[in-house]
Amino acid sequence: MLPRVPFLSNFLFIVVLVVSLSLPCRIVKEMLIQLDEEAAVSFYAEHSSRSFFSSLVKYMTSGPVLIMVLEKENAVADWRALIGPTDASKAKITHPNSIRAICGLDLQKNCVHGSDSPQSAQREISFFFKEKSSGSAVTEHDEL
Repeated sequence: MLPRVPFLSNFLFIVVLVVSLSLPCRIVKEMLIQLDEEAAVSFYAEHSSRSFFSSLVKYMTSGPVLIMVLEKENAVADWRALIGPTDASKAKITHPNSIRAICGLDLQKNCVHGSDSPQSAQREISFFFKEKSSGSAVTEHDEL
């Protein structure tokens, strides 16, 4: 069940609906969390030397994050096709029906993350679902 935050609940419902209708897949797990600075720094550590790192951490800790584990054949490639190019401003031109084109703002505030490989996906899934935090809402789906 989604948290009782009216706008956020509606937004998350729309996101889950779009994902399930646009990308026939199984949502294996989902979790709504508020990243703290330590978690954001750790998750994006590979970008720590980049000029945008501090603003990325600030953005990623500015509000709740919905994390989903999707299961299907070619999940990584199909999800990346649905979300579009990393730069939302370019996505608006080249992939106008992508999630980033519709919901993203620019290169950094692009609305959504997508693992770049099955290996990255496994690492990222482990990062978020290694243990269930009492401050998060974790849902596991048997069927959707």
